[in-house]
Amino acid sequence: MEIIVRPIHTEEDYDAALALVDTLMDAEPGTPEGDRLDVLVTLIEAYEARHWAIAAPDPIEAIRVRMEQKGLRQRDLEPMIGSRGRVSEVLSRKRALTLPMIRKLAAGLGLRADILIQESIPARRGDPRRKREGNRRGAPKAGN
Repeated sequence: MEIIVRPIHTEEDYDAALALVDTLMDAEPGTPEGDRLDVLVTLIEAYEARHWAIAAPDPIEAIRVRMEQKGLRQRDLEPMIGSRGRVSEVLSRKRALTLPMIRKLAAGLGLRADILIQESIPARRGDPRRKREGNRRGAPKAGN
C-alpha cells in the first residue's frame, strides 16, 4: 500500500482526513496502515495548530485557577511572591511578576513558566507601568 501525502487546505480536506483516521485507528504500528495513520495525525495536528491555535492563558488567571484547584489562599502565595501587600498587588494586576516570582510560582503551583511569562491583562484603571513611564525625568508631563 502506497502512502499518499497531501496537505490539508480546507475544512473538507480536514473532515476527510478525520474520517480516514477513524478507519485506521486499529492499524498496527510499523505497518503501511500504521504509517499512514501517523502521517495523517501529523497533518491534522498541523492544520489544527494553524487554524485553531489556543492562546496561552493570562498568567494572573492561571494563578487564580491553580489557587482554586489547590484550595490556596492569598497568604499561601507569600513564600513565592513576597509580602501580603505584594501578593495583593500582583493578583490585582498592579504589580508585574518578576523572574524570581515566576520561578517560585512555577515550582510551587506546578505551572509552566512560559504561561507566567506572558503579558498580563492590565488593571482596569490602566497599566500602572505606563503611568510610571510618563513620570520619568525628561519625559513630557501631561498638559505640556
